[in-house]
Order: sequence, then C-alpha cells, then structure tokens
Amino acid sequence: MASTPTTATHVWPLGTTLSADGVLVLGGCDAQDLAREFGTPAYIVVEEDLRRRARRFLEAFAQRHADAEVHFASKAFPCTAVLRVFAQEGLACDVASGGELHLALAAGFDPARIHLHGNAKTEAELQAALDAGVADIVVDNLDELAVLERLVGAGRRQRILLRVAPGVSPDTHPHISTGGPNTKFGFNLHDARTAIARVEASDRLDLDGLHFHIGSQILDLEPFRAALEAVARLGTFRTINMGGGLGVPYTHEGSAPSIEDYVERKVDLVHEILGPGVRIADEPGRSLVATSTVTLYTVQSVKHNVSTWVGVDGGMSDNLRPMLYGARYEAVVVGRPLPDPTDPTVAHIAGKHCESSDVIVHDALLAEARPGDVIAVPMTGAYGHAMANTYNGQPRPPVVFVGDGRARVVVRRETYADLTSRDVANA
Repeated sequence: MASTPTTATHVWPLGTTLSADGVLVLGGCDAQDLAREFGTPAYIVVEEDLRRRARRFLEAFAQRHADAEVHFASKAFPCTAVLRVFAQEGLACDVASGGELHLALAAGFDPARIHLHGNAKTEAELQAALDAGVADIVVDNLDELAVLERLVGAGRRQRILLRVAPGVSPDTHPHISTGGPNTKFGFNLHDARTAIARVEASDRLDLDGLHFHIGSQILDLEPFRAALEAVARLGTFRTINMGGGLGVPYTHEGSAPSIEDYVERKVDLVHEILGPGVRIADEPGRSLVATSTVTLYTVQSVKHNVSTWVGVDGGMSDNLRPMLYGARYEAVVVGRPLPDPTDPTVAHIAGKHCESSDVIVHDALLAEARPGDVIAVPMTGAYGHAMANTYNGQPRPPVVFVGDGRARVVVRRETYADLTSRDVANA
C-alpha cells in the first residue's frame, strides 16, 4: 500500500525538520545543500542520533540490572566512524569476521570489549582474535571447538560462549530468522550438552556462558521467553547473551517496541527464569543505527507506462534490502510540497541497475518528481553501507556525518579508479 509522511515522523533521524513544502534539514544541514556538496547517492548520518540511542540502551539496562553489557552488532553498519562513536559512548562490540575485527580495533575498541561471532570462522580469524586478546569467542560448532583448543595451546586459556539454537522462530522474514530448529547457526540443544561437557573438561577453554540470537527485525518480544526457557535447561552459567533483534518501523505507519520496553522484557525474563545474579549481554544492531541515516538520490528520469517510474542514480548497489527481503521504505522529494492526499501521485522509485527487482520503493506517494530533483529515503542506516556493492561498476557512496549544521565525510565516495585498484598488471 502506498504511504507518505506528512511531518518529520519517527522514521527520520533525531532533530530532523521536514516542512509542508518539503524542506528537509538533517543535523542542521539542508538536504539539497548536502546533495550539491557531496553528490548522490550519499548516506547522510546524524551523529547525535547514534549517540542518543546508545545512551538509551545503556541507561535502560543500568536501571534494571546490575551487571549488563551492551554490544553493538557491527555487521549492521561496519564503518570505522560509526564504531568509534559507539566505543566513545561505552558500548562493547561484536564482530562476525576478521574484517569486522580489524574495523573495531581501528575504531579504538578495547580488545577486552570485543566478542567474535560467526558460524564458519576460519583458522586465521580465530588466530587473529586470540592474538588481539578479544573478550569472548562465541563458538558455533564442534569442529570450531577442536580448532580453537588447538590454537589456544597448552598453558593458555580463552574465555568462550557457546551459541545455542533454541528451536524458536520469531515472526520475521525467514532470511533473518536464526534460532529455529533448522538454522545454520549454533548448536542444537543435544549437541550443546556435548559441547558443554567437552569445554568443562578442557584445560584451555573457560565456558563463561551461553548465547542465542533468534533473529532480526523482531517486533513481538514474546518469543524470547520460549528461547530462554529452552536454553536455561542446559544449566546455569555466569553470562547469558540473548542476542539482539529489536526491530524498527521503516515507514511512518509502522511501530516497534521501544528500547526501554525491549530491555525491560529481556531483563524481566532473565530474572524470572535464571535469577538476578546472571550477567546479561545484549547485541542491538539495527535498532542502534537504522534511524540515524537518510540516503539521498538524484532523479535521472521519469517515465510512464502502466506505472510511473522515477529513476534515480543508485539502487541495489547502496540498498540491497528491498531486493533481498522485500523491505519497505518511504521517500520524499526534497524541496517540493508533499502530494495532496486526496489526489496522490503514485510512483515506483527505481534504481539504475540491470535487474527488474532493482526498485527501492514500490508505490511511493511523492510530489511530482522531475529530473534533477533530490529524493530522500530515511531509515537506511542498517545494512545499507554494510551491503553496498559495485554491481554494474557503480562506485559505492560516501558516508557523511552531520550535526550542529556542519557536515564531514567519514568514508569517501569510491571512484572508477578504485574499481581497478586491485587488478594485477599483466595478469
């Protein structure tokens, strides 16, 4: 169903103003000025939005539980500048690869506050984590357990958590459901018991606790109960990590639990099922970064057949989520009055790539769009930059931080020269 915002609703970053005539101001900066200065497509990040959400998570846990740690799930926005903000705000960090470990260290995270995840970690990634001195390695399977014991070596010890698949699937897209009975992630409950016995007998590994993550974009918090009850049957440990998964509303019509409600529900469940003495770890990703970012595009063409197609200069190379999951976004034409709701203009915002699925927003209600107009799409902080690619030779967009009326590039725009920078001469 087509939809349109009428004000700067909850889908826009903190402090955004959007007047009835379409003047959009992000972090004190006019969006049209940003498009002119930095070009499009561009990810515009309101830094204060990142900081405020980090503080809300930290405060919500601190008010409800004495021993809790909030980890940023870095896969949601693996950008050094974003990671640096969260390190400064006091979050810990979870990384799912050697590359994300490199970014977290470059951003200034204390290795003792980094936690390594992944279902198919390479030996090189495990060794890099050991060399860096990360806090925990979240072990996914028995094969990894054997490799890790060998790498740790005699006379050393490494703290670990075991990732468990509790057999619970939340109401979310199947591609981002990760805790069901047939998931690629973690130990099933039977194998988890085998792994626990093996680690408890090890002279090289310390089992700090259990980890589970049932999925992403979770809007109903009730499945956390069944998941925790299943994992609790495996025993009592110092730490329980319930993953992350809090969803966000991608359109002004949508809703999601608040950060405070999400934290309260999880803490109450831990107190009820495991008791108040357990250390709680949590791993928000999307809910920390999604709202912070608006992607700006420039309209290149408008055509009419059965539908109206507004072609822009980006697409699936900067936001793959609509094509992967059918994710829904909304958009505005910057500096143009919003459409009359009694006589709406319905258009598809189409990307520039050679795929019919390359549509950023289906059935958007827009002011009349013309070539040269700037289109703004909010809620693109989660997995936009993370999944950006160079399909059709499209250079990846810059990341621009804004605040207090000032803007600065934190990741430069990729160039055509970058596309050939890894070529080997005379190969």
